[in-house]
Amino acid sequence: MMDLERQNPAAAHWTQEQYESATSGEAHARRFAWVVENESGEASKVVAFLVAHEVDAEWELENMAVAMSVRLRGIGTLLLGKLIEIARAQNGDCIFLEVRASNKSARALYQKVGFKETGLRKSYYANPAENAILYRLTLH
Repeated sequence: MMDLERQNPAAAHWTQEQYESATSGEAHARRFAWVVENESGEASKVVAFLVAHEVDAEWELENMAVAMSVRLRGIGTLLLGKLIEIARAQNGDCIFLEVRASNKSARALYQKVGFKETGLRKSYYANPAENAILYRLTLH
């Protein structure tokens, strides 16, 4: 996951500890990670992932990346669909996220599945400094 994230400048850049926490499977964490692998030969390679966190009846999409080699094949839509399905099954009220203002492809994907722009966080991101656009999807 870290290799894929590092290849995507627009993805949230996490530490190894953050990824370990997200994928530990600890029930109390209420954090979920979905991974898409491409099996080629003997080795499988992570080509996409999504990490979300359940906070009461709200869900936060914390991080998501799709490899350039498999973009525009519906994998991002598939991952978001799975998150929406699980959040609804858990009686979630909404899913929220923030995304770099310049990440037009991610913003288009979020809007395609029904997220609405709800706000702005100035200078939220570093390296490079950039505003975050806030999105929310109401589930009911």
